[in-house]
Amino acid sequence: MHKIENKTKNNVPGPYYVDQECIACDACVLVAEKHFKIDEEESLAYVCQQPQNQEERDLCQEAMEACPVEAIHNDGDK
Repeated sequence: MHKIENKTKNNVPGPYYVDQECIACDACVLVAEKHFKIDEEESLAYVCQQPQNQEERDLCQEAMEACPVEAIHNDGDK
């Protein structure tokens, strides 16, 4: 089970985030490059921009489902 405390350090505030389980496979970037980036130094992905509309939320959801290690999370509107 994921813990919000395990977020990677570069995630922007908002409901979507990547945790330390990330393996930097690039799947999220390939699906939603506007919203995810890879920190080359840390070898971890992070959310660089939260989705602003339903189309972007759908892309982030698709990226979350494409993650092979389930390192992307959506904690809703917390």
